[in-house]
Order: sequence, then structure tokens, then C-alpha cells
Amino acid sequence: MGNVSKVVKSAIDAGITFFDTSPMYGEAERVLGLTLKGQRNSVQIATKVWADSALQGLAQSKRSLFYFEGRIELYQIHNLLNWREHLEMIERLRDKGKVIAIGATHYSCHSFLELRQVMESGRISVIQIPYNIEQREVEKHILPLATDMGLGVVIMRPFGGGNHLRNCPSESLLTPLAPFGVKTWPQALLKWILSDGRCHTAIPATSKSQHVFENAAAGNPPWFGEQERNYVLRLAGKM
Repeated sequence: MGNVSKVVKSAIDAGITFFDTSPMYGEAERVLGLTLKGQRNSVQIATKVWADSALQGLAQSKRSLFYFEGRIELYQIHNLLNWREHLEMIERLRDKGKVIAIGATHYSCHSFLELRQVMESGRISVIQIPYNIEQREVEKHILPLATDMGLGVVIMRPFGGGNHLRNCPSESLLTPLAPFGVKTWPQALLKWILSDGRCHTAIPATSKSQHVFENAAAGNPPWFGEQERNYVLRLAGKM
């Protein structure tokens, strides 16, 4: 709990106000809720329902609302599991003022066709999808559709689950990106994503306060142009 509080405080100090969690992540919701006591109104909470049945989903929602003082800014159907029943439940919570925005997530490109169907229904306002220098499938249909539908886009796995951090380019190779505020490879990877105007926020995971401040800095302009984005791809051997 101590390190969690430190990291969350660092995030708020760095200007981060969006926290994504889930009942799947062990005690994450409960711990985050406790950590945010007294600061709940200064942050936005995104959490998820992930349950086989409507009854299980309803129980999850009651716990989540309890942990976050009766309000969830973004309630997402995780991996589209039983999405039709859960969507009806979340819509009722929204109508009661307990949920602000409704979202849907999926990590696999094999489910993007179904995700597109949910997006086209007009019943959600946010999607959460994987996007990074290697996983670029969303560029073909999902991001264009999100733009057309006016949906918010949350990016998961910006570092490819950590895979893209194992072979970092040298400091000298990052020098051309310095005018964009980039000092580290993780910052370059985050700015590569956020420089695509169709992406609104990215959710890198970290347990270190130092990384929180570094990651947050990547969310500030100036943004990469096509030349800089291609340079990052070349550094990563993806072009």
C-alpha cells in the first residue's frame, strides 16, 4: 500500500488525472480507492466489468462504485465479455448519474470486427485498444472509425507489455528527438502514440515514481510529425 500511495501521489503531482483499473487486477480497485481518499474529485476513474453473467457484473459494479465513492467516470466492458447484458447494466447506471461515459475494450485484433459492431451501435463513447510500434492493426479500421464516430481512444500496451523496453537505443540516437522533449526511449514510444491525434490518452503501467514523471512529460507538446514517427520506427527496427 505504501508504494502504491507514493506512485499515485507522484502521478497527481505530475499532472496525471486519469487512472485505469479493473476488478481483475486483484485488490487494485480497493487500494486505489483508499489511496484517493480526499482527492477523488480531482481525478477520473476508468474501471471495467469482466463477468460471465449479468448477476456477476452487477455485483462487480456495486463494489466498484463503493470503492470510488459512488461515481465512475469511464466504465468499460472488458474484452467485450457478455457485452450486451453488461452494456444494458452500465446504461442504467449512466442514467442514474453514477457513470459518466461508457467504453469497450479488447486486446486482440481477432476481435476487432466485433469491437467495430459495438462502436457502430452508438451506445459507447470510448474504446480502449492496444497500439504501439509493433501492434498497429488498429490503424486500418479501428482508429478511422473512432474518428468518424467521435469516440475517445485510450491506448493500452504502449510499450508492448514491456517488450519494447528491452533494447533501448543509445542516448545519442535519441538526440534528434530532444526538441520534442524526449530524453528517454519510453518517452519516445509514448510520444510516437500520442502524436497520432486520434489517440487521446495512453496508460503505461509502472511501479516507480521516477517513471511516472518521465511518462507524464511525454504527454506534452510539441508532437512528432511523420518524419519523427518514422525515425522512432527505424530505431526500433520496425521500418
